[in-house]
Amino acid sequence: MPIGKRLSVDAAEELAISALAYLAGNPDALGRFLSLSGIGPADLRAAARESGFLAGVLEFFLADESLLLAFVEAAQVRPTMIAAARHTLAGESEF
Repeated sequence: MPIGKRLSVDAAEELAISALAYLAGNPDALGRFLSLSGIGPADLRAAARESGFLAGVLEFFLADESLLLAFVEAAQVRPTMIAAARHTLAGESEF
């Protein structure tokens, strides 16, 4: 992403959905995420349509460095992209 250019909401959502799919393949991490988020597995698909939820998915990755590093390696993205996507989905303004 070029300096000064913000990640689009669509790109941020796509990255967050990829992170959620990665979680689905990691039962231990998924269990921790569901426990912390307070939602059940049956509600996951509906929740994934909410940008606030997707920001929470990325926040979960940012709070667990080993999970974050494993995901960014698998997704072939820089770790800073996760933070940028969370920032975009949370609707935070630039400083």
